[in-house]
Amino acid sequence: MNFRMHLYILAKVMLIEGILMLIPTVCALFYGETDKLIIYLSCSAVSALLGLVISKIKPKNTNIYLKDGCVVTAESWLLLSLIGCVPFLITGEIPRFTNAVFETVSGFTTTGSSILTDVEALSHASLIWRSLTHWIGGMGVLVFLLAVVPMSGGSNMNLLIAESPGPSVGKLRPKVRSTAKALYLIYLGLTLLEILVLVIAGMPVFDSLCSAFGTAGTGGFGIRNDSFASYAPHIQWIVAVFMIVFGVNFNFYYLILARQPGKAFRMEEIRGYLLVILAAVAVICVNTFSITGELWSTLRNSVFQVATIITTTGFASTDFDTWPTLSKLILVSLMFIGACAGSTGGGIKISRFQIRLKTLTREIDRYLHPRTVKKIQMDGKPLDAEVIRSVTVYFMAFLLLFSASVAIVSIEGYDLVTSFTSVAATINNIGPGLAMVGPTQNFAFLSDLSKWVLIVDMLAGRLELFPLIIFLYPGTYRNSYQNKLPRIIR
Repeated sequence: MNFRMHLYILAKVMLIEGILMLIPTVCALFYGETDKLIIYLSCSAVSALLGLVISKIKPKNTNIYLKDGCVVTAESWLLLSLIGCVPFLITGEIPRFTNAVFETVSGFTTTGSSILTDVEALSHASLIWRSLTHWIGGMGVLVFLLAVVPMSGGSNMNLLIAESPGPSVGKLRPKVRSTAKALYLIYLGLTLLEILVLVIAGMPVFDSLCSAFGTAGTGGFGIRNDSFASYAPHIQWIVAVFMIVFGVNFNFYYLILARQPGKAFRMEEIRGYLLVILAAVAVICVNTFSITGELWSTLRNSVFQVATIITTTGFASTDFDTWPTLSKLILVSLMFIGACAGSTGGGIKISRFQIRLKTLTREIDRYLHPRTVKKIQMDGKPLDAEVIRSVTVYFMAFLLLFSASVAIVSIEGYDLVTSFTSVAATINNIGPGLAMVGPTQNFAFLSDLSKWVLIVDMLAGRLELFPLIIFLYPGTYRNSYQNKLPRIIR
């Protein structure tokens, strides 16, 4: 394993995080928060300086094998979270280490689950940093690293594969760095567009920045205690639309910009994603209308909550924990389905469910017609057997981790809905669950053991399970496995 290359990449991550901490520093300066300015500036300087010094030690071997890509990805996200939580600890706004790590990991993994009981008590600097972690984690820090830092070696694609969400990752352009740049330019462009639209719609600039960072990264940290419930209806509609936009596979936008709309609109995953949203909105709207009796507010809340849950953003425009059982069941189902592969959203992903449904259909056909030979196709192209196998393995690994996490959290003795949805909300990077972890509640009451289990779940969910599993697996570090790990299981 190329540990010197690991150190070099981690140093670059520290440098990038230090530079990004200048944003809350400027915010503190603007709002006259002198004590926060000193703290964020100090953290920025230390992180950037250490990263700069360590990155001067360049490794001779710059190859990144897939095993290295998985391990260094997990290392990078752990380092990001540990450095990112330091300002919260020093300012005293989140004084306990476990809570600070939980909040920061929730930010970088774009989960949005919080231990804060009064969000509005935070300083402007900490609010912007908290929301910025969503934006950094949305597309991925290593994708950003590939986009802005020249890295030699022909195996950098392994970093992109290890960090990008979805059952498969490919190059949009011949060079990995060009692919990373294309992804981040689209990401940045859509973020700036949302900020502009929100400001024009009358939302304060600070609120627009924080909301756009949370929406773009599909994170869900609100800057008000009621999340989005107190914002005007037209603001909620705008954010709902952008949440759906950021839940779309970014390949779709690239193909549109590359003037290949035919390929873009042939993507089955996009059609499935929109169909699930429409069906869920229709059922929830009808189901909750009988209680509210107000059509337009019911429709708005239905669209907003379906958008925020399926894209795993986690904002709330209403307390959906008070909705009828059928509506809550649909929302919990959407937590697992998630957004499109190649988006900033979490969850299992639409494409994986489509592949599993097609596999099930093929097996049923084989029972009925044993001699039938049927290929599973996506977007008109046959799927490789390795992809189908990897999706099956992913579902099994997800089920095992989910079941184990629910069992551990259940030790505390809370009701099943609380234990089940707390894990569902974190492993799928959603944010709020139901009952005691519902949209008007938080995760502060959980024990440190449960919080650390959920921290692992958040990281595993964001990294698509296997990079974190490979990082924790003892066999990864044995010499007999040196550079022989096969293509990543997705």
